[in-house]
Parts: sequence; C-alpha cells; structure tokens
Amino acid sequence: MGVRALTAEERCTAERCTPEWLPAAVADHAAVPDTLPVGAPGKVGVLELGFAVAGGRTELTGHFQKAPLHTTRPLYPDPDRPQMPHVMVMSSGGGVLQGDRYRMELDCGPGTSVHVTTQTATRLYRMEHDYATQMIDIAAAPGAYVEYLPETTIPFGGSRFYQRVRVTADPDATTAIVLGEKLMAGRLARGERHAYTAYCADLEVHAPDGCLLFADPIRLVPGEHPVTGPTGMDGFGLMASLYVITGTERAERAAGALHQAITETGLRGGASVLPAGCGAWARILGDRSPEVDAAYRRTLDAARSLLNERHARTTDR
Repeated sequence: MGVRALTAEERCTAERCTPEWLPAAVADHAAVPDTLPVGAPGKVGVLELGFAVAGGRTELTGHFQKAPLHTTRPLYPDPDRPQMPHVMVMSSGGGVLQGDRYRMELDCGPGTSVHVTTQTATRLYRMEHDYATQMIDIAAAPGAYVEYLPETTIPFGGSRFYQRVRVTADPDATTAIVLGEKLMAGRLARGERHAYTAYCADLEVHAPDGCLLFADPIRLVPGEHPVTGPTGMDGFGLMASLYVITGTERAERAAGALHQAITETGLRGGASVLPAGCGAWARILGDRSPEVDAAYRRTLDAARSLLNERHARTTDR
C-alpha cells in the first residue's frame, strides 16, 4: 500500500510546521502571545515546490502554498542556463512575528537545475511573547543542481528565532548544491547591534540513507554568551556563509576557489573542505552591506564557474 497523501489542512498544522526539537535559548520563551496565537490564520506559512525536467528544461511540477508564504511564476532569466528556473519566495506578512511557524520544502528531481531566492531581506521583528521558527527541507536527486540563496536575515531587538535547514542529497560527481546565508547583527543604521534575544540556526546535510554528512549549528544568544568573539561574529556587523556540496574530487578545488575569491576582496574570511570531503564552505565578515554583498557575489561566482561547466556537460549528454 502506498503512503496516504496529506490533506491541505494536515499540511498546514502548527505542529507539522514546528521543529520537533528547539534550542533551549528559544524554547524557554514559549508562551501564548497576546496577539494572534500560534496556528491562527496568517501565522503558519507553508510552501512546497516540486521540480522535474520536461521539454528540455526544469519545470515547476508541484506547488502548494499557504499565506503568508507564496511564490511567483518561475522565470528563466539566465542566458547561460536557459533551462534553470529562478523562483522567488515571498511573504505577504512583510516580516517574521512572534508565534509564526514557517515550513518550506523543495523537491528537485533527477537532472533538474533550480535557483531559489527570497524577495527581500527577512526581518525578524521584536517578540514579547513566544518565538518564531522556520523549517526548510531540500531534497536533490542524482544529477540535480540546486541553488538556495536567500537575502539577508535581520534580527530586530528582542527577537527570538530558530531555523532548521535540512538537505538530503548524494554528493556524487553529477549532483551539486549551493547554499547561502547572510546575517546582519541587527538594524545597524539605527545603532542596534546584537540586541536580539536569540538567533539560533542548524544546517544539516544528509545522504539519501539518512547518514549525516555534516552539520553547522549557530547559537547567538547575547544574554548568555559573548557573540562578538572569534567563535561568533567577532566585532563585525555582517556575516555571510556559503556551502558548496559536491563530489569529493571537486571539494579541494572548490575550497581553493572560494579562498582565492575571498582573499581578493580584502575582507576577513576563509574557506575549507567540508567533513567527509562532501564539498567546501566559506565564511565572510564585514562591517557594511555593500562590501559584504560584493564579496559574497564574487565568492558565489567562483563556486558557480567551477560547478556549472561540469554540470552542464553532464546534463547535456
């Protein structure tokens, strides 16, 4: 017997859209908001997207959404990759509020090429009761090339937020995933720096059999531990991270390309090979958005130039 498909109502429950585990720094703030409660209309956002190759290009073949999360029709703006759709995740809420529970799922089929980004920066507003969470699940089949590159996250003073990103992929010679994240220390233009209550995030990358390939946890809780030391954001206002999940034979090359790109920007940063040789990662620190964005794009271009040519040759066979 097959597995019964979930109904629309079952897909959108607050329980399904809340991580099964939360860091104590976030969970300790659980409370009933004096505004709209958890699970109320507009407090649970769901976006499920499925992609498959059809007619020589990647098409959006599965789509379910519940406000405030939604998306537009995919576009194909890249002349170098005309078969790759660009998908923009949008929110009708304008930001993340206390009691919000968001869940996104990206299912990228064999041989697909997908680029996903967000409409604008993710703003985490002040939270006087409870907290907010976001779950992102990305599955990449063999031969897929996936980019998930959201815009900057800005935690406002008093915000409490936990994000879990879980990727399932087989980093063989034909599969590649590029993940990006940019985090600001707060509303720097207003002189607000590390005034949030807790910003916690977990990135987990698993093989198809469930084996954990690597994890990158971030715990920024200013009231409990210093966040401006060498293990946090140091004294900088922005931190950008880039993860390139690819085959072992390209991991060293990818780390070298990322390191060289960061060196040429003059900003603080570094790159290295991921555990088990499943790719490379880089982190960049800076004080101003324009310089960090420019360094991030330069490092991203270095990763793309290394991956795209090989992937294009493979999928064009």
